[in-house]
Amino acid sequence: MAGCCGHNAQFDGVSKDYKRRLWLVIALNAIMFAVEMTAGHMAKSQALQADALDFFSDALTYGVSLAVIGASIKVRTMAALGKGISLLLMGVWVFGSTIYRVMYLGVPEAEIMGVVGFMALATNLASVALLVKYKDGDANVRSVWLCSRNDAIGNVAVMFAALGVWGSGSGWPDVIVAGIMATLFLSSAFQIIKQALAERRAVMDHAQSHA
Repeated sequence: MAGCCGHNAQFDGVSKDYKRRLWLVIALNAIMFAVEMTAGHMAKSQALQADALDFFSDALTYGVSLAVIGASIKVRTMAALGKGISLLLMGVWVFGSTIYRVMYLGVPEAEIMGVVGFMALATNLASVALLVKYKDGDANVRSVWLCSRNDAIGNVAVMFAALGVWGSGSGWPDVIVAGIMATLFLSSAFQIIKQALAERRAVMDHAQSHA
């Protein structure tokens, strides 16, 4: 649906069921941010900390999405642009942190990575199940789905990183996974920003044609 211009044909989040699901997902993401960030520091895992930031970003994203549901298309696209830019900044931060880890390689604790990664994966699969019904929509709704999908992919990657660290005794699998997750953040950011700008242009063109 990215880049679609039919501003009156896309689901905009105005649904009691959708709002209830978003509240549940916000609570799940906020809890897992606290758990995973703490565990990431304990395990010295860059991948866990990157995934914790994704949880934090998602909780904020869903909160903003709830706040602008029912607002004008201009307000919704501005919110989507803000979320896209935040994902972009997060991706840059994770890339920078990953480069730092390359220069200072301590081996993460694979056991903590594996246990917490499994908890986070279960949380994200629950979030994906709650939101998959509404995966297509305007830029605001689309950004919610992309963030949930990123979390699920990220946690599968963290599990692989934990296996790699355990099997190799090296911190490189953790660094590589953190780099992959940063790339995923950047890709989603560009998708959200591109769709939001397209929807905003469509509204402006529509207004001009009826002026």
